[in-house]
Amino acid sequence: MIQFYAPDIATDPVLPEGESLHCVKVLRMQPGEAVEVIDGKGRAYSCTLMSAHHKHALLRVDSSVERPLPWSYRLTVAVAPTKHLDRMEWLVEKLTEVGVNEFIPALCDRSERRELKTERLEKIAVSAMKQSLKAVMPAIRPMTPLRRIIEECTSAARFICYCDRETDRRVLAREIAPNTDTTILIGPEGDFSPAEVELALARGFVAVTLGDNRLRTETAALFAASTVHVINQLK
Repeated sequence: MIQFYAPDIATDPVLPEGESLHCVKVLRMQPGEAVEVIDGKGRAYSCTLMSAHHKHALLRVDSSVERPLPWSYRLTVAVAPTKHLDRMEWLVEKLTEVGVNEFIPALCDRSERRELKTERLEKIAVSAMKQSLKAVMPAIRPMTPLRRIIEECTSAARFICYCDRETDRRVLAREIAPNTDTTILIGPEGDFSPAEVELALARGFVAVTLGDNRLRTETAALFAASTVHVINQLK
């Protein structure tokens, strides 16, 4: 099933330019053909192509249905972006496939990358959302100082993945409560600073480990998100 993304489909039944080009020029769809559209807000639309214009393909909305995410809790993953941008692009793609509600690039004391433009990440998330047949677009936040993320966190379950073996840490999989809004913090390759960990613990975050294997930042983030979903499915 091929899905197209049109965030304003409910009020403006026209595919955006990039989606129109793919529909008309790449797939060579013709007027009268059925088109499946998602709005990124949890709704899917069954449409009919009325005008095959490669910049603004006009649709007729025939029906729509709610297509919520298959989990009831809110999952937020905050990650210190890696030096190489392609690894963050890969992570956003995979997190969208596995499923997150919110992705926050975190500016940490030891961050390798201190600036990040999110436009490219949003495009990757849209593509991954369509491919994985979801209808809800994860929120891609701008780069945010870690201290602000910690102080503004409202999740009932909050974890900071920390590598320092001198700090008392619990195994993440054993700490996950089912159907609970969860925020997970993943630090840079040089890990969080002691001051960042101290602040997080003071704000109710639980220091956790992902196991004995040493993981890259992006691998740790994907592993953590997957663990939350798997444990919720088992409980």
